Amino acid sequence: MTRLLQPILAGVVTALVGFASSFTIVLAGLQAVGADPREAASGLFALCLGIGVVSVGLSLRHRVPVTIAWSTPGAALLVSTGAVPGGFPAAVGAFLACGLLVIAAGLLPALGRWIAAIPRPVASAMLAGVLLGLCVAPVRALVEVPTMAGPVVVTWALLTRFAPRWAVPGALVVAVVAIAVNAPADGLAGADPRLVIEPTAPAWSPSALVSVALPLFLVTMASQNVPGMAVLAGYGYRPPLRGVLLGTGLATAVAAPLGGHAVNLAAITAALAAGPDAHPDRGRRWIASVTAGVTMVLLGLGAGLATALVLLSPPVLIEAVAGLALLSALASAISAAVAEPAGREAAVVTFVVTASGMSLFGVGAAFWGLVAGGLMLLLRRPGRPAPARRRRDDAGTRAASDTAGPSEATDPSEATDPSEATDPSEATGTSGTTDTAATAAAGPPSGVDRPRRGGIADGN
Repeated sequence: MTRLLQPILAGVVTALVGFASSFTIVLAGLQAVGADPREAASGLFALCLGIGVVSVGLSLRHRVPVTIAWSTPGAALLVSTGAVPGGFPAAVGAFLACGLLVIAAGLLPALGRWIAAIPRPVASAMLAGVLLGLCVAPVRALVEVPTMAGPVVVTWALLTRFAPRWAVPGALVVAVVAIAVNAPADGLAGADPRLVIEPTAPAWSPSALVSVALPLFLVTMASQNVPGMAVLAGYGYRPPLRGVLLGTGLATAVAAPLGGHAVNLAAITAALAAGPDAHPDRGRRWIASVTAGVTMVLLGLGAGLATALVLLSPPVLIEAVAGLALLSALASAISAAVAEPAGREAAVVTFVVTASGMSLFGVGAAFWGLVAGGLMLLLRRPGRPAPARRRRDDAGTRAASDTAGPSEATDPSEATDPSEATDPSEATGTSGTTDTAATAAAGPPSGVDRPRRGGIADGN
């Protein structure tokens, strides 16, 4: 019984940490793209239900601790994008399109390879630009509502030192207390704890598809699914990539009409269920993921109460809690964006354009950030440099042989000039440096065994 209790407790902790540390980001994102309180609560429940079903199904079938989560960076993307032409129905259509793209990635390996081919500096810089707006919210909150935000930030700072895993949940608890103390006397009495299901018919808007669906798909794949697979591999598992993509894509497509934005593989919280703290026997850790899935469904039943609580709070306070939850993800994204010297300028351009929040032709900043960064890479790498050097050297050699004697035809020092030597990063690629930075980014929180490999990660 004791050996069964350990993975069950680990699964409960995994779900609680994942939910408490980022549900405010999800609600803020859904409301930013036009959802009303009932639609936002419905979306939160739909995500919890999809997470639970896929996590339980994949873990039971493959006996692997497959932990599923919602896309926290994707929710941050919604916050930075804001309202889209066509309102929330257009956003729902974009969510549905994102789910179909994930399914296509599972069915078509070429699409997955295309996503992997996106330069890591550009992808990471886009993520950093998306996260920046929320990550500065704690600073704004300290200025606008210091008596409420001060205890939240202090609690978070202290817990990052003594109990990092519980830093954000602890800050959330303090925020809830602050909201309850400052709310009207009958404010909490109006909270509706009942299950809320509010379907929304999807609408198709070209601008929403480009500014929401495509960036949401890219962020979800690059910041959740890829590092999540690496975390599981780091603990010695062979995760079912095709099954994960098909399952999460289908869950996203089904949750979209109910308001859910994206379901994907968990990254950091995956380590809570896949690590030795879940069970000393690797073959029994799947129980933790099953428990986490069941717990997420139960937490989803309180989505209406969670939404009502958020509505009682000053918006900047909820954004501050969300920003604290995303600080580590921002640091990881920035680190990965500038890890490769050759791509730093493109990464900075991508970051600046994305963080600007600009909109052009109804398309949001995340898409234009990718375009700007890609163009910078093309300008910096117009061709293959090695053949060009050889052509210049050949031309110089021919000219020298026409004007000089045989002894002066070729200067050995020029032929072996160290400045012309191939840069090791060009010869071997920069994936080693990038992977090192990404591994540091995707590792589990302090106190959890760190996997051998990883990628860009977020709070889930």
